[in-house]
Amino acid sequence: MNADLEREFSDFVEARTHALFRTALALSGHRQQAEDLLQTVLAKGARHWGRIRTGNPEAYLRTALYRQQTSWWRSLRQRREVSTEQVPEVRAPRDDTATVDLHLALRQALARLAPKHRAVLVLRYFEDRPDSEIAEILDCAESTVRSQAARALARLRGHCPELDILGTKEKAER
Repeated sequence: MNADLEREFSDFVEARTHALFRTALALSGHRQQAEDLLQTVLAKGARHWGRIRTGNPEAYLRTALYRQQTSWWRSLRQRREVSTEQVPEVRAPRDDTATVDLHLALRQALARLAPKHRAVLVLRYFEDRPDSEIAEILDCAESTVRSQAARALARLRGHCPELDILGTKEKAER
């Protein structure tokens, strides 16, 4: 679009946006959806401004608003219901407060560990480093890293019994 057409389109949008927005709001019923609807139609109108400006551009864009909203209604109607042979598995809603509580308990339990135990666990489980790299960082043998990790996990489970949920599930499955 050249500069003159762009300026003309900008002037039109500035002058008629409120009226077009009221139409979009009446069609959609929600402010955010109306803004999306109007923006979509204006973006399409900008691409064809050279052609639509010679007639009645406001009437053209209002018609485009109706058609775009109808298209969105139809696409929503098609997505609402999907026929399947099996009923989808219903998942329990996530309990975010339990996750936060677990994170806080883990942080407190980690703070109670000895610095070397904490370092081994952080390097191994949070930074996902191999034992050889941890041994190099902590200046000890790989076997020391493994034994420190085992001791640290045992103490961590003692300080924070909530963490033993996985261990209990694994034992029950065996």
